[in-house]
Amino acid sequence: MSINIETLQSVASQYPLPAVKFTYGTAGFRTKADLLEPVMFRMGLLAALRSKATQASIGVMITASHNPVEDNGVKLIDPMGEMLKDSWESYATSLANCRAEDLGSALEAIVKETGLDLNAKSCVCLARDTRPSGLKLAEAVIEGAKCIQKDYQDYGILSTPQLHYIVRCINTNGQYGEPTEEGYYRKLSNAFLKLQIGDQAKLGVKVDGANGVGADKIKQLQKYLGNSVNISVFNDGTSGKLNDKCGADYVKINQCLPEGIRVQPHEKCVSFDGDADRILYFYIGKDNEFKLLDGDKMSTLIASFIKDLLSKANLKLNLGVIQTAYANGRSTEYLQKSVDVPVSCVKTGVKHLHHKALEYDIGVYFEANGHGTVIFSDVAVEKIKSYALLSHIRSKEMSELLDFINLVNETVGDAISDFLVIETILNRKGYNLNDWNSMYSDLPNRQLKVKVKDRTVIKTIKAETETTSPEGLQEEINKLVSAVKAGRSFVRPSGTEDVVRVYAEAETRSLTDELAYAVANKVYDFAGGVGPRPQAK
Repeated sequence: MSINIETLQSVASQYPLPAVKFTYGTAGFRTKADLLEPVMFRMGLLAALRSKATQASIGVMITASHNPVEDNGVKLIDPMGEMLKDSWESYATSLANCRAEDLGSALEAIVKETGLDLNAKSCVCLARDTRPSGLKLAEAVIEGAKCIQKDYQDYGILSTPQLHYIVRCINTNGQYGEPTEEGYYRKLSNAFLKLQIGDQAKLGVKVDGANGVGADKIKQLQKYLGNSVNISVFNDGTSGKLNDKCGADYVKINQCLPEGIRVQPHEKCVSFDGDADRILYFYIGKDNEFKLLDGDKMSTLIASFIKDLLSKANLKLNLGVIQTAYANGRSTEYLQKSVDVPVSCVKTGVKHLHHKALEYDIGVYFEANGHGTVIFSDVAVEKIKSYALLSHIRSKEMSELLDFINLVNETVGDAISDFLVIETILNRKGYNLNDWNSMYSDLPNRQLKVKVKDRTVIKTIKAETETTSPEGLQEEINKLVSAVKAGRSFVRPSGTEDVVRVYAEAETRSLTDELAYAVANKVYDFAGGVGPRPQAK
């Protein structure tokens, strides 16, 4: 088999490139939806080639996650449900910017470099979130894939984690689970129900669905949970705009309730993001104070629960937690001193956390924004399974560990799976949200953005916690941090826009804000700030 260049160029001519430079990053491609049809066509081509290279099904998810509704995006999913292999990201960027008349030679170059067999069996699996632009963009993906192969499967509207799950199920011949949306619900709900203790019929949770795909999917899940959890969904897409003053990103950044939901003191609430791969918990405490339980809080709760399970089962496995520099300092301290587990810090970006988690028997990773999961190595799973068969070696605890593994979507952060994981742990510990939040107290923190002429002047090392360029900037940051009790701050260039991101934390809110703006002004001076100087409002 060879690529029909004439047909390819004929179809590609219908998808002319805009005057925009596209770059494939951690989130794939993401921009205004009306610019993306040419990119989608080319990602259909790439997904088909990647499928042939791996001789496995490859996923294409059309979403812009927590971005506004007028945006969209695309990311490819590798055979085990993980993100696209790093070496193929450069192919994605190259193809996305390739003129129609050059596509044939560009594809042939990829075939030659990778040594893939164009005759290999392959399939592209695609899905999209609820954005109105999604259907037209999906059609462009299909047209691209069909230029290479005939086999594709359009799953319609799914959450991002559901497509990751389905791709892995297909490529493991059903060993990971049934490769359907219904199979996803059945696997999670069965594990959840097995792990519940006591009467949970009165348990209620309010869900902010961000007017996105997660709102409908959590309603579908409710049918499989019976009366074990009473879920009330708000911002469900029937009114209001996707991610507009609601959703996990809005709640995290603004540290406030989303619009469209009324909350009584101590009611349990969660927020999803637009494609349901992030989750945050929140509640109203005493004196009407907003309380947020973010990814750091989830990783500490999950890690402590797994540590307890392993201890009860007398099972020795290497458990670790992976964070980024954005993790609150108190969470790191709690994990190391109270839970007694090793903590690794990696660069910002889910793929970096995921790869590091693979180094442990059990790796727990969460970004502070609520995106995360747990990964169990094959060695850990086989050891747990073998011990579960031996009735004299705490088979009950082993069975619970296996049920917990089935409750987790290991492929990617998953708001629905993580929701069930947290609810299970709270149930078994007898915790309410205030009990959970009281495990440790976060240091106040602040994130700022500084507009600059060229963000690439900022160079970082040590998982982006220190700058090496511009010369002298890090020394100034160190001076500011050392003058503040419990102070910590770092800066890093944005991956998508010409801004430098500033993070700061300290003992009090006022000290935190002072530190954040002082560091932001140093960045403004050293990195060529644009517009007004950063100043507190």
